[in-house]
Amino acid sequence: MAALIHTLADHSDDVNCCAFSSSRLATCSLDKTIRVYSLGDFSELPYSPLLGHAYAVHCCCFSASGRLLASCSTDGTAALWDSRDGRRLAVLQQPGGSPVRVCRFSPEPARLLAGAADGSLVLWSVQSLGACRSGKVKDGSLMACAFSPNGNFFVTGSSSGDLTIWDDKMKCLYNEKAHDLGVTCCDISSHPVSDSENGFEYFQMASCGQDNQLKLWLILFADFLGVELKYKCTLNGHTAPVLACAFSCDGQMIVSGSVDKCVIIYETSTGNTLHTLSQHTRYVTTCAFAPHSPLLATGSMDKTVHIWQLDLKQPCAGDTVGNESKVAVEDWSEDDVSAWLRAQDLSDFVGLFKINNIDGKELLNLTKESLANELKIESLGLRSKVLQKIEELRMTMISVSVPDEFLCPITRELMKDPVIATDGYSYEREAMENWISNRRSSPMTNLPLHSLMLTPNRTLKMAISRWLETQQK
Repeated sequence: MAALIHTLADHSDDVNCCAFSSSRLATCSLDKTIRVYSLGDFSELPYSPLLGHAYAVHCCCFSASGRLLASCSTDGTAALWDSRDGRRLAVLQQPGGSPVRVCRFSPEPARLLAGAADGSLVLWSVQSLGACRSGKVKDGSLMACAFSPNGNFFVTGSSSGDLTIWDDKMKCLYNEKAHDLGVTCCDISSHPVSDSENGFEYFQMASCGQDNQLKLWLILFADFLGVELKYKCTLNGHTAPVLACAFSCDGQMIVSGSVDKCVIIYETSTGNTLHTLSQHTRYVTTCAFAPHSPLLATGSMDKTVHIWQLDLKQPCAGDTVGNESKVAVEDWSEDDVSAWLRAQDLSDFVGLFKINNIDGKELLNLTKESLANELKIESLGLRSKVLQKIEELRMTMISVSVPDEFLCPITRELMKDPVIATDGYSYEREAMENWISNRRSSPMTNLPLHSLMLTPNRTLKMAISRWLETQQK
């Protein structure tokens, strides 16, 4: 079952793209804006909309950690934003100033790929904000791109109909004509599959195009074969060009949106249609599954974004649905833990955790001592990173919703160091400090702040601590 639970209607023009992080939803539009919403109640965050692009915004995406948001536009730029407070961190100019149609973050290290209408693509370093590599497709405009879960390669799709596989050095590994009238979107499942008999590892990819087709592919890697793209099947159902496609977090479902105004959800293994959703009144331009909850977002030229709740038989790794989330995590298999590690930018630990048979229950019991002594993770920084992610996972297992007064109005996250601003509201210290470093207005009222003084709210901090203790019993 797929139930429509919320509709966002804040954009004044076509919605071009939507993207999830673990706690937020971002949307972008022909109206030149990016809007950001909390997944808690789908309220628009105080810093939204994000303004700065001079023309239509075609694509938006979150980094693996969710801290960064990227957008790209007809104005020939990609922009980086801090998703916690909406600050614009950088403007990346595409060589030649061609309209940038698509952007995607690599899993690790943090890089941003931007593809443009003139066929150019640039891999930007998020740290130095410089171009690491650049390339160009043979024909057509860049319309789609997707990274492999390990970041070792990415795939691009062009208006000429080609799918091209590139390595992380921007070397072209493989090219194939996939859609006669042009590729519109592609996505790679986050779950690689191993062929133990032949020693292959392959990735499932979906692509769609102006030819009304949604196709499934296998990207094969083998020492003696190199890289190969193999056609698997075509999923039928749409009667017009298919503009968007995306895998669910566990790779078990694929969703697509079309000019026929329909959204279709398929079962990956069988190709069977699970749901056909027809509530949009114009072309469906974008669709995305949430990474850690059974939510689906679909956007359209009707200027709306629909949020759907899916009734999943098996929750994805990392799901936090209602009161069952603790049981779900404790019951994770080793493969579920591997999927969670990849989603948390911890792919390097997949092999180590598998060797030590870390399942969901073992994961929740890991400590800094066991990481150092049993798993032999020598780096203090890496141990801290793993522990932080595990702690975040434990927090998502809390069985009741967080009281709204404990959430920072800027980030919509549980406050750790609440402070009172001169507008009378409490905020997370870091978020408010970032906010007032760029503006002197209240995030809640938009009125001028008479002073930038921040006073620790010790009473609220103690209340949050007591509430956390009750949830962990």
